[in-house]
Amino acid sequence: MSEPKDLSYILTHLGEDRAQYFDAVIPPIVQSAMFAHPNVATMRTRVADEFSSHVYTRGQNPTVEIVAKKIAALEGAEAALMFGSGAAAMAAAALSVLRAGDEVLCVDKPYAWTRTLVKSHLQRFGVNGRLLDARDPAEVEAAITDQTRLIILESPNSLTFEQQDLVAIARIARARGIFTLLDNSFATPLGQSAIELGIDLVAHSATKYLNGHSDVLAGVVAGSEKLIRDLFHGPYMTLGAILSPHDAWLLLRGLRTLPVRLKQIAETTDTVLRYLERHPKVARVHSPWAQSYSQFGLTQQQLRHGSGLLSIELKADRVEQVDQFVDRLDRFLIAASWGGYESLVFPVAGVRNWPSLDFPASVPVGLIRFSIGLESSDVLIADLEQAFQAI
Repeated sequence: MSEPKDLSYILTHLGEDRAQYFDAVIPPIVQSAMFAHPNVATMRTRVADEFSSHVYTRGQNPTVEIVAKKIAALEGAEAALMFGSGAAAMAAAALSVLRAGDEVLCVDKPYAWTRTLVKSHLQRFGVNGRLLDARDPAEVEAAITDQTRLIILESPNSLTFEQQDLVAIARIARARGIFTLLDNSFATPLGQSAIELGIDLVAHSATKYLNGHSDVLAGVVAGSEKLIRDLFHGPYMTLGAILSPHDAWLLLRGLRTLPVRLKQIAETTDTVLRYLERHPKVARVHSPWAQSYSQFGLTQQQLRHGSGLLSIELKADRVEQVDQFVDRLDRFLIAASWGGYESLVFPVAGVRNWPSLDFPASVPVGLIRFSIGLESSDVLIADLEQAFQAI
């Protein structure tokens, strides 16, 4: 895959018309709910095309637009829309192309709220949802029916990191007039160019690597201008799950350092990964870059570089041993989410029985996910070693 075009220009200058705001180096936060019009004729013109105008911040806002333009450019997309969370972005993208009587196919181990959307909420409105493994494009093709309108992908997923062959599935879908939607949060636009591979709509939890500071909830959907306009005039404006100007400004700050952060995180993660692969108390390591990873060929084909996520299965007989190991860690904070500057640990056993989350049975209860941050590999490995000694 080709690299994003002129990355430094996109992150530093694209969308930032500094002459419009006093030549300030950093764009201001346009904290306004609405925008005035010089006359009725102008108001009429702007309201007629609110996608391209400033009328009401529930539609477009100058600060939010800057971030959207940058992420669209990073993805190689024509346009993008920002949301208040990644879950909102995925739900709105799905709703924008589905209608009653349609069917959606979804990978069987997506982000928990995507799984809930497909299995529960869409069903209430007459949309049938089916989950499938999707690692084999032939399985996806065989599952398609006359009612299939959308295929939801997540490659790699964020727990056990299965991938899908995006080129093959996109080709199958387009030949049948079916839309494809990919959650690209793991790889980021720098690590995987899904639009280039043929995917129609690409979504992110921008809370993760795009922001990178664990202080903003945000989501984004990118795609062709037609699909994004349809999304804007449908679920986006109707449901109002928008990103605030202040959060957009913080996200813009995070984007500036995205390449530097990812480079450091990927290098540290590779060192930690090799340590875990050799550890006698680790039964299995899950990572697209692990030596035992069954889809390593696809990793080399689709991904440009590593990420900070990996999971392990301990050689443990009881969940209590998993708890002991996690509780002993000092440098890893016990928390959900990932992609920030800090290292985190997420034990599936700690949330497996939450009624709001629907984990597939194929996710081991003893699975422990790590999100590697910006700490040194020596510090993190020393912490892991002392925690292993506790079990």
